[in-house]
Amino acid sequence: MNTAIMLGADVIAIAILTFALYLRRHRRRDLMVSYLSVNIGVLAVAAALSGSSAGVGLGLGLFGVLSIIRLRSSELSQHEVAYYFAALALGLIGGIGVTPLWLGITLMAMIVVALWIGDHPSVLPRYRHQQVILDRAISHDASLKLELERVLGGRVHTFEIKQLDLVNDKTLVEVRYEAPLGHAPDIESIPSEQLPDRAASQSSISATPTEFPGASPAPRAQR
Repeated sequence: MNTAIMLGADVIAIAILTFALYLRRHRRRDLMVSYLSVNIGVLAVAAALSGSSAGVGLGLGLFGVLSIIRLRSSELSQHEVAYYFAALALGLIGGIGVTPLWLGITLMAMIVVALWIGDHPSVLPRYRHQQVILDRAISHDASLKLELERVLGGRVHTFEIKQLDLVNDKTLVEVRYEAPLGHAPDIESIPSEQLPDRAASQSSISATPTEFPGASPAPRAQR
């Protein structure tokens, strides 16, 4: 009975994590599928090993086989890594069957709530992190900070020079800064219902006739 409850709790938790949190905020379907598959896979393996007499030996052999496989994927951001870790943790807690029952459910709820709060758009909404290429080779830290604040229009907290090109007169900098008040928010943090309809905007643009200088107007149909 407890095992069935933990399996159901894991399914509910991973559904909230992927559909209500990640997909709603970041809109990446490929990672949503990955989070679901990783969670269910870990859940199934952990549940099978917890009820097997050869659980330790089988587990070591399984992870030894999996370590041979090299996964190739695009670079992930830190919040995406956090969702991966949460999906793994939920699967392990649900598959192992933590006792007492309330402890396992509480741990799952803590993971989901922690991501809901930490990844909420209202938490530090003006903080940014990006790489900037300047068309000047600036090696002096104080001058570089002033230039970055002038270009970005915000307060620079930390920065790191990734490349200083004295030949082509360029500087590649990784900077963390605070955007000014009234700065346009990231498109990922805007709900989909508030975004303009792209198809409608394209149709309205295409329906508007384009006038060129010196072009004669189109002839009207005679009745």
